[in-house]
Amino acid sequence: MARTHFRESLSNRTVILGDGAMGTMLQSVGLVQGQAPEEWNVEQPEKVLAVHRAYIEAGSNAIQTNSFGGNRLRLALHGWEQRSAEVNRHAAEIARKAAGEAVFVGGSVGPTGSVLEPYGDLSFDEAKDAFVEQVLALAEGGVDYFIIETMSDLEELRAALEAVRENTDLPAMCTMTFDTHLHTMMGISPEQAVSRLTELGADLIGANCGNGPEEIEAVIQKMRSIQPDALFATQANAGIPHLEGGRTVYGASPQRMAEYALRMKALGVKYIGACCGNTPAHVRAMAEALQSD
Repeated sequence: MARTHFRESLSNRTVILGDGAMGTMLQSVGLVQGQAPEEWNVEQPEKVLAVHRAYIEAGSNAIQTNSFGGNRLRLALHGWEQRSAEVNRHAAEIARKAAGEAVFVGGSVGPTGSVLEPYGDLSFDEAKDAFVEQVLALAEGGVDYFIIETMSDLEELRAALEAVRENTDLPAMCTMTFDTHLHTMMGISPEQAVSRLTELGADLIGANCGNGPEEIEAVIQKMRSIQPDALFATQANAGIPHLEGGRTVYGASPQRMAEYALRMKALGVKYIGACCGNTPAHVRAMAEALQSD
């Protein structure tokens, strides 16, 4: 599989299988609660590499970089804002090392953690500048496409998508989180999201994170009712998290995530991945289910 053929694969492949969670996997091998996972791209790259390889061995044919919170505005919470370019470049290089030429690498771009004007203090241009820095570093490190994910504000998503479009020729997958009664935290419905993202030219459109597979399924059904010919992407959490003995535990078993993968395929979803709480065991079950279907 040539690295440059991600768009072609969207047309030819029935389903692209993504990976699972990164942050919770790193916490299981020592990342301290409250520490930015992106720091480990510099300080513990071998542990990040091991997570990528575990997902590939489980069946993922697309993995995403450890850069979800890698924009300088979010890294400022940890005193790492001056190292954003370094952190993201390393994230892409580590994922590329794991993937080789056989597996696609998506550059993960998450929200800034701030609220854009007029509801907050962050301007559109400030957000876009931060995303441009991140996008350029990820592209330099060798990603094949971008995953703009877990967004709740369409304007913030537009800032990230413009950063990709104006500085690279790579595809962009755009997903929002509809965990507030099937709306984003900023009140965006699935129908509004798919209409606007189609206008903006996103290559893949969908949902990630949230309250589990059933919520994601409902979102895609609503999106399809508006744009039946769009290419859809999903990355569901492994259910709703709860605390057990001070640990965050997700309730969805690998079998439940395998069932989710099959439902997404039946809905015509092109890119099926997983989000918080999912492990290589969950992805393996998804891969086996999709291969057997």
